[in-house]
Amino acid sequence: MSDIASLGDLRGKRVLVRSDLNVPLAEQADGTRVITDDGRIRASVPTIKALLEGGARVIVCAHLGRPKGAPEERYSLKPVVGRLGELLGTPVTFATDTVGESAQGAVAAMGDGDVVLLENLRFNPGETAKTDEERAAFADALAGLADAYVSDGFGVVHRKQASVYDVATRLPSAMGGLVAAEVEVLRRLTVDPERPYAVVLGGAKVADKLAVIDNLLGKADRLLIGGGMLFTFLAAQGHEVGKSLLDVDSIEVCKDYLARAAETGVEIVLPVDIVCGKEFSADTETAVVRADAIPADMMGLDIGPESAAIYAGKLADARTVFWNGPMGAFEMAPFAAGTKAVAQALVDATAAGALTVVGGGDSAAAVRLLGFADDQFGHISTGGGASLEYLEGKDLPGISILAG
Repeated sequence: MSDIASLGDLRGKRVLVRSDLNVPLAEQADGTRVITDDGRIRASVPTIKALLEGGARVIVCAHLGRPKGAPEERYSLKPVVGRLGELLGTPVTFATDTVGESAQGAVAAMGDGDVVLLENLRFNPGETAKTDEERAAFADALAGLADAYVSDGFGVVHRKQASVYDVATRLPSAMGGLVAAEVEVLRRLTVDPERPYAVVLGGAKVADKLAVIDNLLGKADRLLIGGGMLFTFLAAQGHEVGKSLLDVDSIEVCKDYLARAAETGVEIVLPVDIVCGKEFSADTETAVVRADAIPADMMGLDIGPESAAIYAGKLADARTVFWNGPMGAFEMAPFAAGTKAVAQALVDATAAGALTVVGGGDSAAAVRLLGFADDQFGHISTGGGASLEYLEGKDLPGISILAG
C-alpha cells in the first residue's frame, strides 16, 4: 500500500489531505464554540507537517458532525482553524466553502508550505451520497483543487464517501502516517495476537457490537462486557434489569453468544454488581446492588466496585487488550469509577509490556476526561467505528481503494 514517499517530490504540488477533525465542541455562554478534546487534531498534525516539510501546498479537508448536506453554523470547522495552526506552528487559511469561490481562491493563492482548511465536507450533499454517480461531481471538484491525495482520516475509512473513496480514484494517492499506524495496530489485533487476548466492550447499544462479538468469539480469550449493552446479556441470563437500557430484540443473540463462548472456551465476563440510579442524572439517588437484583425502579449506570476489581484482574495478565466503549455513564462522577478502573488496568498492562488499544470514540474521550494521558496506552485510535468494522472483518472502502 502506497505511503507518502510513493508520491515523489511534492515541492510546489497541491496535496489534498483527508484528515479527521471531527472534534467535540461545547458552546460557551457568549455563543462561541470551544474544542473540548483536541486529540484528533493532534493526531492529524504529523502527516500534515511531513507534507509541509517536503514543500507541498497542503489542502486539508474534513467533516464535523452530521449536517444534512447544507451549511449549518454549529457544524462549521471554523473553531478548529486556530488550534490546527497552533499545533502546526504555521498560519492556516480557512476557506468558507468546500469547492466554491472561497476554496478556489484560497488554493490559487497558496505558496509552498502553505495550509488551507476547507469548510465542512458534509455541507455538500455529494460527500455522503449513496451512489458513485451522485458523488461524482463533488469528487471531481475536490480532485480539481489538487495534484495528489493523501488519506489520513482513519475515522472515516469505513465510509464510501467522496473525500474518502472517490477522490482516490482521480488523483495519485497514498496513505498518511496516521492511517498506516492505525492499520498496523489493528493487524496486530487480528493476525496472531499475543495471548492472553482480552477485549473490553462497552457503550450503550449491544446491537452496535454484535458483529464484533460474533467475530471475536473465535479469536479472543476473554470478552469483558460493560456499559448499557451489559443489561441485554443479563436479561439473556434470565435476570431482571429494572429501568436499565435493554435491547429486547438482541436477547436471543446474546443467549447464543453465551452458549457459544461456553462451548469454545472463550470467557465472557459480566459484572457481579451494578451501580444504579433512580434517574439518569449526576444528582440522582444511587445504590450498589447485585447484578441479578436490580430494583424495578432503578437503572444500571456503571459496573460496581467488585466488578471493577474483577475486570482489572482479568486484564492484569493480558498481553493484548482492545477496549471500545465505556463501562458506564462516565461523564457523571457517581458512574465513572468502572471506566476509570478499566483505564487504569490498561495503563498497568501497558507498563507490563502488553499491547493496549483504546478504540476511539467515547473510550478515547473517557480516558482523557478521567485524567489519563495518551502515552499511558499503547495506542489510542481516532476511529471507533472504523476499528470495530475492521475487527468485524469488514472491507474498509477507504483502505481497499488505496490498495488498488
